Parts: sequence; structure tokens; C-alpha cells
Amino acid sequence: MRAVAFLAATAFSPTLLLSANAHAQGVTSGTANPNSPLSQPIANTLTTPTPPGPPVPNSGAASGAALRTGGGSGSGGDENIVVTGSSLASRRNAVQLAPVETITAKEISQTSAITLDDYLRRIPSLGTPQGNATTNGGDGLSCQNIRNLGFQRTLILIDGKRRVQSGAFGFSCVDLNQIPTDMVERIEILKDGGSALYGADAVAGVINIITKKNFKGLSVHADGSLTDVGDGKTANIGALGGFDFDQGRGNVTIGANYQTQGPIYQRDRPWAAQAQQSNTAGVPPTYGSPTTSGGRFYQVNDPDQNLYAVSQPGQAPHAYTSADNYNFAQDQQLQNYLQDSNIVGKARYEINEHFEAYVDANYNHRTAQQQLAPQPMTGSIPPNTLPNPLVIPGGYPYNPFPGEDVRLYRRLNEFGPRQTDQAADLYQITGGLRGTIVDNWKYDGSFGYGKTMTTLNGQGEVNYRNLLQELGIQQTDPSDAASPVVYNPNVCQASRGCQIQNIFGTGSLSPQGVQYARFTQHAHAEQQLRDFNLRVTNSSVARLPYKYGGPIGLSFGVEHRSEQGNYSPDPIIQSGDSLENSQSPTGGGFNATEVYAEMKLPLLVNAPFAKELTLDGQGRWSHYNTFGNTENWKLDLLWAPTRDIAFRGTLGTAFRQPNIYELFGGQSLSFESATDPCANAASYGALSGRVAARCAREGVSPNFQQSGSQIPTITGGNAQLRPETSRTYTIGTVITPRWVRNFQATVDYWHTSIANTISSLSTQYIVDQCYTGLNEAYCQYIGGRAGGADISSVTAVDQNLGVTKTNGIDFGLNYTYNIDFDNSITLQNQFQQLIGYISQSVADGPFINYAGRIDTFGYDAYPRVRDTASVTVRHRNLSVNYQMRYIGGMQAFDGSNDYVKGVDGQYQVPGIFYHDVSATYTLGRYVLTGGINNLLDKRPPFSFDGSTNTDPNIYDYAGRTIFARFAVRF
Repeated sequence: MRAVAFLAATAFSPTLLLSANAHAQGVTSGTANPNSPLSQPIANTLTTPTPPGPPVPNSGAASGAALRTGGGSGSGGDENIVVTGSSLASRRNAVQLAPVETITAKEISQTSAITLDDYLRRIPSLGTPQGNATTNGGDGLSCQNIRNLGFQRTLILIDGKRRVQSGAFGFSCVDLNQIPTDMVERIEILKDGGSALYGADAVAGVINIITKKNFKGLSVHADGSLTDVGDGKTANIGALGGFDFDQGRGNVTIGANYQTQGPIYQRDRPWAAQAQQSNTAGVPPTYGSPTTSGGRFYQVNDPDQNLYAVSQPGQAPHAYTSADNYNFAQDQQLQNYLQDSNIVGKARYEINEHFEAYVDANYNHRTAQQQLAPQPMTGSIPPNTLPNPLVIPGGYPYNPFPGEDVRLYRRLNEFGPRQTDQAADLYQITGGLRGTIVDNWKYDGSFGYGKTMTTLNGQGEVNYRNLLQELGIQQTDPSDAASPVVYNPNVCQASRGCQIQNIFGTGSLSPQGVQYARFTQHAHAEQQLRDFNLRVTNSSVARLPYKYGGPIGLSFGVEHRSEQGNYSPDPIIQSGDSLENSQSPTGGGFNATEVYAEMKLPLLVNAPFAKELTLDGQGRWSHYNTFGNTENWKLDLLWAPTRDIAFRGTLGTAFRQPNIYELFGGQSLSFESATDPCANAASYGALSGRVAARCAREGVSPNFQQSGSQIPTITGGNAQLRPETSRTYTIGTVITPRWVRNFQATVDYWHTSIANTISSLSTQYIVDQCYTGLNEAYCQYIGGRAGGADISSVTAVDQNLGVTKTNGIDFGLNYTYNIDFDNSITLQNQFQQLIGYISQSVADGPFINYAGRIDTFGYDAYPRVRDTASVTVRHRNLSVNYQMRYIGGMQAFDGSNDYVKGVDGQYQVPGIFYHDVSATYTLGRYVLTGGINNLLDKRPPFSFDGSTNTDPNIYDYAGRTIFARFAVRF
């Protein structure tokens, strides 16, 4: 038991030893991070689902991450295995050449996760996801990424095959919401570059989701969860059935699943119920949006821009204070509504040892819903030329200052909250033949086709042109957004259904007025994938011609892949006549033809001082119709002097061509969280004088207040983009001492460098560079200000920026101590120490280190320390699991500069521990699981983002959650 106690301490000690470094490493320059920065099938055949009992996880040895392969049928045969990261079979107990982390279905089932997004955010090596908590600007998609290098640089495979992407709003990814957790057998995460074997996009690595197959019998499950507040309710029901036929030569497996996830509103969490809008040291913070529901305004001719507000229609104006602000947090969601239905069918039939036909088919219907506060009105959206900013003419009959033009900012709460509904239908079918050619030569040829169709409906939208008609506002020059305006009631009287409205005061717009200016937006998006792949393998071509030489393995193949996508926004949105983000159509595609090969050379096997010495080489030649030719390669080396320890290293290159939205995406306008320098000039320290001087030259009053916490930003694709290239290397060790059964520890150092990084500069970085005078070339990307008002827009389209580098250390521990036949203890730990994350905003420019920082406006977090550790105790049919999750503290960062003690109120984000408990009881064919996540109901740390008061993509925002699951197999 002393050994058990020692190992338990080891499982948790890295967090305790290294968390003190969470705030280390300061900014080294004034540049900023560019917004955070397979086709090869894998033989996958399972014999039976994971049986009840304690899991035996594996992150470095092949046995836990591998699949049986045998002949054409894949139903058994030899005991060789194929693991993610290689197309060649190896001995069952061999250590993997590359670092792969494996997550079993049992581990997932011990948590409250109803989607893979819920579970994968716990994994230390996975960066900040685009998940179900992305309400403003999200599509209800779940996009994962490795090493915080971006979801576009992580290749997602399902059963070793590429998957069609989903997307709209300017980006796309393989949506993990479409994959129900009950269909997952395990997940393998290759944590180094994989382009040489799997093709483009595998820059950071590969997430291979292996689903259940070759199933016999019927299993049914139902589970659900809710928070202790009573919201965030989830439900998940499903069934999986299968049968063999023709004396086992064939199998059909069919699964169906329905899941739903309820919303969580900010108003139901005290820490998020009021959105903090200022962060100045020694000054009480303000809350809510200064774009008020009654109207905030000032007289155009007032040089001091003294602000006024109106609460109720007909009331006299009063001096504006922060008490007039609109609490938009009361309308917004922290967690989106999500509903998924999924049907999966798999079939295979062995004609003979040379031919086995197989087909995998999947249909998924997903609906998601996000809710935001009512639409703010400040002016038109570039490039539209309707009035911007909005000026109410002196002749307007409801003007609080008759005869004086006033500049108005108004929250249109009469239109109700904005609600966006997405409905996506995805289907994918892959069919092929596999079998034995002769002797050990095997082949696998397949063709896959997938299509995603997404429809978006947005309610609570405002037609700005119609609203201006109801106010009787007419521009003297319609081609100029800054044109003077006059009051002319005829512009309304000439339009059927239009009535002059009072815009001042909460609720002043009549129901008829709201109806005239309201519209529902409709948008559509499609993604298509066609993928042909033929692979030939032989894991034992010949033995090396000397005493300790092993069998040479060889694999080669050809692939042709094409991808197409399009997005059609609503015509009103496209014209810019709405107050919502303007968008342009997207359409395009590309195709690639590739040839690839792999050779494995077991240089020494069972030799003195070399239990195993293996060299593996991979290479891929690709031709893209958009960029021409490219070559990528990878070398893996493994040396195990004894069976107790092995050393491994990898070195390889990777390639990523711009995706459809990056290359062909139309320009759109989004509202990015950022602070106008003129609203906070004093915070720039020694550069404050430069900021104030530029603001004065632009006619901005010293009393200027930003009308929110966002700046309109034009984003979109760029046809001039060049591909990214990268290089990754890893060095590690795997410890499996023979005197401690079922024990494994891994330590891996990793380093990735990306050149020509495709991303866009942050809005904050652009405005800071301009207004501080550090680089006035960026001023060309900033739209003008009309009479000292807010910045009209910032242009930040995708570009090839400089180099991005990241490096760190992974530590993994897995140990099962079998006390006796009925009792065991399992310890697991996955730990990551981020050493560096540096990036250039321009080629050959200075680097900045993002390690240990949280971009409060960009929702990107780079904690130096992340750890997930668990203990599972089993007694006969009962197992109890405890899991600890730790996220290290970070330096707060606004996308351009660190927050500073004494200048900014919040300048650091503390580390946080989460604690989860669960219990599973098995009684014959019945399995019952229940538990509590976030047992101590820890609130997420405060992070000044101007919206949710935290980063919901990395922290647990739901609070204490209770869950239960019931399963039965027949």
C-alpha cells in the first residue's frame, strides 16, 4: 500500500510543483497574437464493446490505442495492431513511436458529458474550443483544436476517415456535436503533426474518433443531467443493435440517438448577471451597455459632447449616468440550446479472403439556438451608406432639443431579444473493398461522399432603412454615410404601412412601428466532400538480413479529394440595410491528388541493450489545383534498451492550404470586443499623450464615451493567401516497469513552428498600433469618425502573418493496482506544462510570448499549467471515480497589451481547481451511473471581456451539475 500511496501522490504532484509558474513570462514586445493562433484510412475492427470494470487506459503503449486487424474480414486472426499515427501493424505490446492519448468510452460515461465537446474541454492538450458556449458569433458548432493552434489545424477523423465539415458565418469545422457519445468506442489523439500520413490540416495533430462496430445484440441507454440551479437540462436516449449473418461472414450494426441540451442564461448566474464594462484601478466599475433602451444622445454642436438620456417617452432629458445603462446580460445565454438526432449504419460482408465489401452511412440533424440582447442602433454598417452615426434632425417633432441636431445611441428593446436558429442536415456515406492481395499484402480502397446543408433564421432583426423612414430622416447626399440629414415626413407617408414614430424613451415605438421595421433573416450554407483513397500495406515484407533484424513494413497509396462550400446570406443583411452584421456571399472549392508511402524498419529486436530499435519514415506528395505541388515527410525513432523503458522522438513537416472560407470567403462585418483608445487614453502609460493628441485631431472630445464594448470589424477571406508550412518535433520516454504491473508513465517534450500563419490581426492590436503611433501604417485599416463619434469600422481580413511557435511538456500516468480479484485502484493523470507560445503579427516582426496569458476579448487562453487527474476505486460491481481538473492562473491581456497592476482593476486571472465524483454499479446486464460535476460549485474566475465576465470556453460556467445514466444490454 506504500507503493500505492506514492503513486497517488505522483499523479497529482506536477500541478502542485508547477502551478506557481502560472504567471511567469512577461510580454517581450508590443505585437500581438494573430487571433489565437486523411485521408489515409486506419483499419478499425472491434470484436466486442468495452466490458464493465475498471478501465486500463493507455497513452503511450499501442495496446490501449489500437485495433485488431486480421485478414480481409477484420474479425480476428493475427494479434497485430494498427494505431493512429501509422498505417502499419505492429506487435500488440509494442510502444508507440508517436505520442497518442487514448480516451475510452468508459471514461466518458463516468462524467455528465452529453456531447464530445463537454468532455474534450477537460483534456489538457486541447486548446480553447469553439463550443456550445459561443453565443455571439457562433453557429452552434463544436470545434476542437490541439495545442491552441486553431481548429483549422487539427484534423478530425471518424474511424480513420475524413468527415465533411459544417459551417456558416465565415468558418467551418467538423462539428463534434453530430457524434453522440454513446456511439464512441474510444478517441485517439495524435499530438504531433500528421500531414505526411493523413494529408493537409494535420498541422497540430489528429483526433481520431473510433465508433462502435461489429456489434451483436441490443443495448439501450438513457441519461440526463441538470445544474443545482435547475437549468442546463440535458437528456440523451439511444439504442445500438447489430447481428452477424452468413455464419459470421457479414455484420450489420445500426445505432440511433437523440439528445437535447437546455440553455443557461446569464441572469441566472450572479457572477454574470451584470456585464462589467470598465476595468480601471481605483474606479468603481460600470455595468451594462451605454446604448440605453430610452436613448443616449448629445447635441452635435456641443464641443464637450455632454451626454443626456431619456427614460420614458415624453419625459424631459436628464444628464446621462451609468445608472441609465442597459443590462444586456439579462437577455443573453451562457449555454446554447442544442438538439441532435443521429442514425448510423455500418455493414460488411466477406466474399472471400480477397474481397470484403463494407459501407458506413450516417445521417445527422442538428438544431441549435442562440439568444442575444435586443439590437443596438448606432448607425449603418459599412459599406452601406445610410446615416452613420445616427443623427436626429432638429426638425424631428420628438427631438428633446428642438432645432438642434442630436447624435443618438438607442437599444431597440421593443423588437425583443435577437434569436438565431440553425438547422443542419448532414449525411455521409463511405463504401469500399478491402482484403488480402497475396501473402501479407493487403489493400483498402474506399470512396466517401458527404454533404452538410445549414439553414439559419434570425429573429428580432431590424431593417434600418425602414426605421429611418419611420423617423422621417432623409439624407441630403444618399451616397455618403456622413451626409447631413433633414426631417421629411414624406419619406414615411410615401411608404405603405409606415407611421412616424417617437424614438426617444423606453417602449416609445408602437407595435405597428416595430412590425414595419422588423424582419427575419434567412441564410443558407453548404459543404461537400468527395474522397477516394486506395492503400496497400504489408507489415512484414521481409526481415532485415542480420541476426537481430526485424520485419520490414511497407505501405503506399493514392488519394484524390475535393471540397466545395458556399454561403448565401439574407439579401437585407447582404445589402447592409439591417443593423445586424453585414455579410457577403462565399463560394469556392479545391481538389488535391496525392501519393503517400510509409516504411517501418525494425533495426534491432531483442538485441543486447536494444529490446527494440525502430525507424519509421513517412512521406506524401500532393498536387493542389489552387497552389501546385508540395511534399511533406516525417521520421519516427524508438529505442527501448529494455522492456522497462523506451525513448522516442519524431520530426516532421506539415502543410495547410487555406480553407474555403479563408480563401473564398466574402467580407462580413462583425462586432469584435475591443476598447476605443479615445475612451481610455490614460491607460496607455507613457504613450497616453500620443493617443490623446490623435483623438483631438479627429475631433473626439475628452469626455468621449464608447457606445459599447465592441468595435465594428470587417473580416473575410483573401484570395492572395499562401499555404502554411510547419515543422514539429517531439522527444519523450515511456516507462513500463516489469515489477509494477499495469503501470505506465510517459513524458514528452513537443515543439511546433508554423510559417506563413493564416489569421487576422486583432481589432485591439490594429487600433493600438495606430493611435499610439507605434505603427501608423495600421491607420489605413481604420474607418473614419463622423464628428468625433465611435470608430465606424476596422478592417481585419485574413492574411499571411509571421511565424507562430509553441512548445511544452506532456506528462501522463496510468496505473491499475489489483488488490485482489474483486478490488482494484486505478490512477490516471494527464498534465501539460506550456513553456512558450510566441507569434509574429507581421513577417520578420518581433515575437510576443502568449504563454500564461488570457486574451480577455478574444476568448483565447494559454495557461502554463493544465492537469486532469483521477482515482477510480472498484469493489466487485461497484466503482467510484474522483476527478480533479486544474487550470493555471494567467496574466490578463487585451489582444495587444498586458493589463497592468495599478492601472487596470483586474490584471490577473487566478488558477482554479474543479472536483468531480461519480459512481457506477453493474448488475448483470444493467449499468447505473450517477455523479456530480464541479462538486464544490466553483465559480469561474473573473475575466474582463465586456460580456460574460469570464471565458466560458475554458471555464466551467454551469456550476454544480448532477447527472445519472442507465444502460441495459440484451
